[in-house]
Amino acid sequence: MHSNEPKWVIEARKLIGLHEVRGPDHNPEILQMWRDIKRGGIKDDETPWCAAFVGAMLERVGIRSSRFESARSYLDWGQHLALPVPGCIVVFTRQGGGHVGFAVGRNKVGNLLILGGNQSDAVNIKAFPVARVTGYRWPAGVPVVAEPLPLFSADRSERES
Repeated sequence: MHSNEPKWVIEARKLIGLHEVRGPDHNPEILQMWRDIKRGGIKDDETPWCAAFVGAMLERVGIRSSRFESARSYLDWGQHLALPVPGCIVVFTRQGGGHVGFAVGRNKVGNLLILGGNQSDAVNIKAFPVARVTGYRWPAGVPVVAEPLPLFSADRSERES
């Protein structure tokens, strides 16, 4: 079902369900994401890690990430896209900062379905309103797959036929 997705999204899907550890312990997989983006000085899973997740998935498939902990660091990274395509990096505004994740679809009301980290303290697919988008990005030097986002009937269920 997802065979035509970019390799960084295939990598990201392996971690769906991963979540922060409550209290003083920290998820070692999240700590590894910080090391993957060369920010190994961050030693907890409470620091907002959406950009670490996106960056680690890119780094693990051989693409240099922004190597920064800010979601907004992706606004100047790679190449600009006018419209979202499957697997593109989407940067959002939010109160007090930003959010970043990978577009994997759209729901019936037009929201983007985003595969991301630190979404309710976990890796999952959640719907985000297009009104919050501040940019669509694609890795520099990687051919863009110019396909529309697939439509899903619910936030993370089966594709519409």
